Amino acid sequence: MPDLDFQVIGAEPVPYAVSPLMHIRLRITDAEANFPVRNVILQCQIRLEVSRRRYSATEQASLVELFGEPERWGETLKGMLWTHASVVVPPFEGGTEVNLPVQCTYDLNVAATKYFVGLESDEVPISLLFSGTIFYEADDGALQISQVPWEKEANYRLPVRVWREMMDVYYPNSAWLNLRRDVFEKLRAFKTARGLTTWEQTFELLLRDRSVDPAKAEAGAATWSDRELWI
Repeated sequence: MPDLDFQVIGAEPVPYAVSPLMHIRLRITDAEANFPVRNVILQCQIRLEVSRRRYSATEQASLVELFGEPERWGETLKGMLWTHASVVVPPFEGGTEVNLPVQCTYDLNVAATKYFVGLESDEVPISLLFSGTIFYEADDGALQISQVPWEKEANYRLPVRVWREMMDVYYPNSAWLNLRRDVFEKLRAFKTARGLTTWEQTFELLLRDRSVDPAKAEAGAATWSDRELWI
């Protein structure tokens, strides 16, 4: 039966997809190379090996929400699941290359997104853990089935710039903020009452109002319908 090995040879953002998409380029080789592979239904779990890199002081400050104070990172800095991905590998003999599509999100409530946003540059060590089903042709021409062993994996150092370039394609000069619905309704009411046209104007005004001394606000320095909205 085929004995497949996997190697990551690159990664790049994919423009114009429905949502942020990255292709991780895989090289697949058959160590036996004795059986034509008809296709492979390949699944992959991708993990962030966060303890395998160094962090600048700026990155440490940005990642406090995720891992706590740097003094505790010896306990809290552990590998974490990034995402799952899958691809159907077309027929090959001996070896082939294929793009593994990796769907990404800019939701800052997701730990992996918080992690990528907190990084300045350099690379992120990732590990890809493979599983799946191999369909191959036996010596007599009959179609056979085998499984990708669970121990099959590949390691790669993903450049941070690839993730940033991908998000810049889909959300240029933008960021996503997820709010509770009741908080959003208050913000929308504030925006409407002030006659503001954009959310940027709304937050800029709120940030400016937040710097006002609440005692002075009672005199009218930052009022909204006779009451303050502080966040």
